[in-house]
Amino acid sequence: MEVAFSGLAGQVTRLPWEQAVASVRFEELAPVSAFPVVPGRRWGPGWWWSATTGRHVVHGSVAMRAQLMLLDRDRDVIGLAGRPVRFVWRDEADDRVRSWVPQLFARYIDGSGLFADCPSVSGACGSGARRAGVVLEEACERVGWVYRRLEPPSAVVAANLRWLAGYRHPRYRGANGLQAALAEAFCVPRPLVEGAEAVGDLLGVLPAVYHALWSGQLVTGLDEVLHGGSVVCVPAGGGPERGRAAGIGMLERK
Repeated sequence: MEVAFSGLAGQVTRLPWEQAVASVRFEELAPVSAFPVVPGRRWGPGWWWSATTGRHVVHGSVAMRAQLMLLDRDRDVIGLAGRPVRFVWRDEADDRVRSWVPQLFARYIDGSGLFADCPSVSGACGSGARRAGVVLEEACERVGWVYRRLEPPSAVVAANLRWLAGYRHPRYRGANGLQAALAEAFCVPRPLVEGAEAVGDLLGVLPAVYHALWSGQLVTGLDEVLHGGSVVCVPAGGGPERGRAAGIGMLERK
């Protein structure tokens, strides 16, 4: 197993998989191949500004953007990249050289990594993707990493995430002391608008509430449409919720 990736000067480098894991910062790499532009499709490649890294991450589909949103909220994630490497191996069944480019890479705070593909439909997987998935899963397992085909979130969760993502930039934290005031207002679970009104003018406070919900300083269930009556509270323990916060299950990596 080898991986190919683009260097700083644009040259393509190939290294043995285990050597690359120990020496390459995959989250800092440019895409090894471009995302295709498909005529007639309503979506195309784009860029996601990551609150985790403060940089843009390229994506190629709505499904991939949704997974970027989820990973960007995961406080265990410290790095993100789109299509950073191409896996290359020889298939023992037919002695052919095969390759696969996972859509996403995420670096976790413990140094481990996630390679992932992002199907737009739950369970969708062609024969080539299945074969590659088995190979990549085994390769990642050897080094204590993970390969996954990430199931798309529900339409309601995706819509809520898109709304909160609009407030992910640090400028929406608000003035000094506002986040502390929100934590005090929501120390007991209460409706979103009620707690915001207890802090101050809604026009000034609501953006900070949404930022706190994005960052995990406050939590609410995201499997129902977010509205003024949604019950909001501080997470258990009082600190930012780790993993996929606010009602979304954390990705199992072990």
